[in-house]
Amino acid sequence: MLEELKSKAVPNDPVEMQRREKVKEAMVHAWSSYERYAWGNDELQPQSKDGVNSFGGLGATLIDSLDTLYIMGLDEQFQRAREWVANSLDFNKDYDASVFETTIRVVGGLLSAYDLSRDNVFLEKARDIADRLLPAWDTTTGIPYNVINLAHGNAHNPGWAGGQSILADSGTEQLEFIALSQRTGDPKYQDKVEKVIVALNKTFPADGLLPIYINPETATGSYSTITFGAMGDSFYEYLLKAWIQGNKTSSLKLYRDMWETSMKGLLSLIRRSTPSSFAYICEKNGDSLTDKMDELACFAPGMLALGSSDYGPDEAKKFLSLAEELAWTCYSFYQSTPTKLAGENYFFNPGQDMTVGTSWNILRPETVESLFYLWRLTGNKTYQEWGWNIFQAFEKNSRIESGYVGLKDVNTGIKDNKMQSFFLAEMLKYLYLLFSPPTVIPLDEWVFNTEAHPLRIVNRNDANLAALEGQHKPVIKIRSRKTGRLGGN
Repeated sequence: MLEELKSKAVPNDPVEMQRREKVKEAMVHAWSSYERYAWGNDELQPQSKDGVNSFGGLGATLIDSLDTLYIMGLDEQFQRAREWVANSLDFNKDYDASVFETTIRVVGGLLSAYDLSRDNVFLEKARDIADRLLPAWDTTTGIPYNVINLAHGNAHNPGWAGGQSILADSGTEQLEFIALSQRTGDPKYQDKVEKVIVALNKTFPADGLLPIYINPETATGSYSTITFGAMGDSFYEYLLKAWIQGNKTSSLKLYRDMWETSMKGLLSLIRRSTPSSFAYICEKNGDSLTDKMDELACFAPGMLALGSSDYGPDEAKKFLSLAEELAWTCYSFYQSTPTKLAGENYFFNPGQDMTVGTSWNILRPETVESLFYLWRLTGNKTYQEWGWNIFQAFEKNSRIESGYVGLKDVNTGIKDNKMQSFFLAEMLKYLYLLFSPPTVIPLDEWVFNTEAHPLRIVNRNDANLAALEGQHKPVIKIRSRKTGRLGGN
């Protein structure tokens, strides 16, 4: 079916076809290694050739891979995974699960598989796990606790967070739970996650930048780091994407307004290195900026590009230009090391441009994600070339006979023993799409969650947000999107 779609689109470029097949072969290698050595486990440990349950034994890699298998046309593998979901997936686990990780990987993965295949087993399972997560939102403000026991439903925050909720962990469930309410007709999921946005908006700062620790009893920030990297990142991403997910209708204006406010704040964190003038996003503590940027923050160029077109012409140009500058920085994170793979974070010192800080690479996909968006939105093939170079570096350094591994150190190339589930969910999917026609998962019909699970854009005309705010505004009907399956009728 996907091959038919491609043939109807722009003529296939032979280089793109060849590269796409190479990425598909990488997915077959990663998947078959998982199937052989770690079937049903959360993640594969390729060097020891066994599985490990990092997420409570929910088959994280299997669920994270469903949509990638489907999009690549790996039908037999998809069907075997589907049978496991139908017959073996059991959420009744006496396990303290991360609400965030379980939502983006498991709820998101199941909903995407449902949106692509229309097989109800995925929707039923998504509802089961979401129901187990829901009590986490039962706080005085609606800001969720970030950990919940899947069998007993008792929720709490991790001890190391000092009782606080984490910004990204608390504000990155909107896409999945709104989609679940849309698909099931039950508003309870959407109500829980939108109450979070309304609560945060009540004391939203003028620069739209929130600290990474939020008090769940007051919905206000605690004194802590402001960052577009770890523990902050996807909160900002979901402000934009929740607006896109509902087809940008007026009832969702709060999301776009908050996002635009946050982007003004992001501009205040931009500095440029010397001597090469790499743009980067600082972290902020109190009034002082730290010249440090996580590879995780490399999602930001893609987000800026995705959100830029709905500004006026001058602002749109400014934000797209910044996106392109930041993407060059992120690509340079890769190019600056002996292995041509990026470290976990970088420091910027006067006269020295960038220096790798924490030097491991755990197969993170954020840079390739941004290259995908920039290629889709600008048509500039340079981003395909950069993506191909990154893929080749992973093939050279991370591929072993029994899967793919991260690196303990990008300077020496010493390997670790973990094939992260997001390597199959995100890295290989974004690379495959980078070399596929834009009609495959078109961005006007699908929105990707933060684990790269595409969810169908569905027109939203409900007044849910306005009602939660206590403002009953008239809702303007916007024309509905096409509903062609995967971008073709």
